[in-house]
Amino acid sequence: MRKLSTLLVPGLVAVSLAAGPALTSAYAAGSDEPSSPPKSDTSTKKGKKKSSSVSDPKFLAAYRTAYTTIYDNHDYTSAIGQLKQLKRDDVADVANLIGYSYRKLGDYQSSKVYYEIALKDDPNHVRTWQYYGLWQLEQGNREQAQYHLNKIAMLAGTDSSEYRSLAAALDKPTGATLVY
Repeated sequence: MRKLSTLLVPGLVAVSLAAGPALTSAYAAGSDEPSSPPKSDTSTKKGKKKSSSVSDPKFLAAYRTAYTTIYDNHDYTSAIGQLKQLKRDDVADVANLIGYSYRKLGDYQSSKVYYEIALKDDPNHVRTWQYYGLWQLEQGNREQAQYHLNKIAMLAGTDSSEYRSLAAALDKPTGATLVY
């Protein structure tokens, strides 16, 4: 029995680590909008894998509907409602999209709250660092946006689409209209 557990435990750990990409790794676009919705959640909290509804087909379908509502239909108000109905707005990917939608609606305070919820859930959530960096620029906080850019460089590298998007926005002169 002891031999079996010596082999089984490391194998289970390896399988769980390779179980799938984080929700945000599905994003590949070089702009403010990711190219496709997420596939799975591997966020952890205090060393334990969350019991995630992300593997639930109903959750994924509802998430993808909200994603389409945001990026294809630009209906941010409806998307916020759809995302909140998931009852998982404490999950980085969901909170990030709620924050993004509020930012697009011009509700910067609510947007900030949800970006911070996303980063609390996953401090390495690159898409949130990008969106929150754009939020910082829209607020005139260039130094904070630069901090976010540096964080993205550390997490995903300077060739990542998130880095390139925020860097391009930072290259625009202060007061320029951001297009993303």
